[in-house]
Amino acid sequence: MEKRTYIEASNTLPVYDECDILIVGGGAAGHSAAVAAARAGAKNIILMERYGYMGGDATGGYVIMVPDLSWYNKSFVRGLQEEWFTRLEKIPGAVMGPSNDVIGSEDPVLIDAWRAIHDCVSRNAPHRLVRSVYFEPNQLKIEMDKMLLEHKDAIRVLYHCWITKPIMEGNQVKGVIFESKEGRKAIFAKIVIDATGDGDIFSQTGAPYASLADSDTRSSTTALVWRIGGVNYDLFDEWKRTRPQAAAELRTQLTKLAGFRCMPLPSNQNDICWVNNWHPDRDCTNIKDQTETEINTRNTMREVLEYLREAVPMAFRNAYLYDIAPQLGTRCSRRLKGEYIMTANDWAFASHFDDVIAWHSTICQINDCGPVEIPYRAILPQKVENLLCPGRHLSADDVAIDWLNLIPQCVGTGQAAGVAAAVAATSGTTVRDVDIKRVQNILIDQDVPLPRNERVDPSYMQCVEEHEYGLYTELAKKARAEGIKEFRQW
Repeated sequence: MEKRTYIEASNTLPVYDECDILIVGGGAAGHSAAVAAARAGAKNIILMERYGYMGGDATGGYVIMVPDLSWYNKSFVRGLQEEWFTRLEKIPGAVMGPSNDVIGSEDPVLIDAWRAIHDCVSRNAPHRLVRSVYFEPNQLKIEMDKMLLEHKDAIRVLYHCWITKPIMEGNQVKGVIFESKEGRKAIFAKIVIDATGDGDIFSQTGAPYASLADSDTRSSTTALVWRIGGVNYDLFDEWKRTRPQAAAELRTQLTKLAGFRCMPLPSNQNDICWVNNWHPDRDCTNIKDQTETEINTRNTMREVLEYLREAVPMAFRNAYLYDIAPQLGTRCSRRLKGEYIMTANDWAFASHFDDVIAWHSTICQINDCGPVEIPYRAILPQKVENLLCPGRHLSADDVAIDWLNLIPQCVGTGQAAGVAAAVAATSGTTVRDVDIKRVQNILIDQDVPLPRNERVDPSYMQCVEEHEYGLYTELAKKARAEGIKEFRQW
């Protein structure tokens, strides 16, 4: 059936505001970009968000753990990401995870104590503690607002505003058109940062991009997270450890019952757990996929909860539905094809980049979750000017995106984008021609360790060199010997 079309009449839109830096999307990437830009000296910043809070998946999608911030005894993911937790640690019960004082420890007593909490112990032997942090999302919402209020002289926040399309002059982005309860309006900006996570801006500019991820990866799924109260997660972990066969059967039965994979996971409190889920082959920009994810998850919550009460009464006897995430859990949709496209080769061969903006330990079994360098070019679109694209839609192929669209990489690339935009705006250059050395120096000032830099503690480089960049795994050896292309799932 031929699709009908409607010709929209031309319209004159009021200009709501003008700014030096416009950041669209207040998730982990966009919020970090705004704070970093203000701290780097920018004075005229607008941060636009479609919901009424910051944090995106972290606060609204209830992705309430941030994994693999350290490798061996070094905290590689620092900057604004670590600041989240140093601020939240002042609030009783807001965070839980191994502290930076004990990361890398191989103490068997501590290993046993943290083993129940997913990703707090390294996957490969010898097992060591990892800086993975669980947090209360509502406390993070409050703290993220406080971080913005500390820079209210530089940042103007627009909640409940949804971008419609970019304003283009040739290949230059000049601002955006957006919708709100006030109607359709325009904002002009010297530099625009697309931190929407789905490439809502770059996909309309003519910049090359791809869609979805490899169907065998986590990124090809959607989720709607919900939380269960009245549980005893310590007892649930004990049950899983002492009854491995029953635990495996529980996973199978939950998948059959729900119709998609789902599993209770720990939170920052022993009496609350979150139920993550994975709806396969879903695109989080597709209306049908979004709708079915929401409805199908909610439709099975009561049955899943009742089954947990019956199957593991020692842990779930008094369990109840605590809450449901206010927004869809999104993993992958559109992906930028930037000036550099990251691939599994960057993990298997420890790529070095002169324009490195983040040096992160990541969830990747090729290099034992060791740090990988993310170049500035991975957030810089081809063919389009005045635009940066940090966050989970950064430039990576359909396998590498699975290790790069997590919260730490969103924060790290967002922080770098904000600094780059501030440097470009204050020095009168474009983001394409920005002084990358100056950007790197400001990032280091903002507590971001970068490789091969004399201003960074040399023990970081010593750590990766001593441990061969993590490329001692059998998978890495095979990759180097046979070529990476055959490796489609880790």
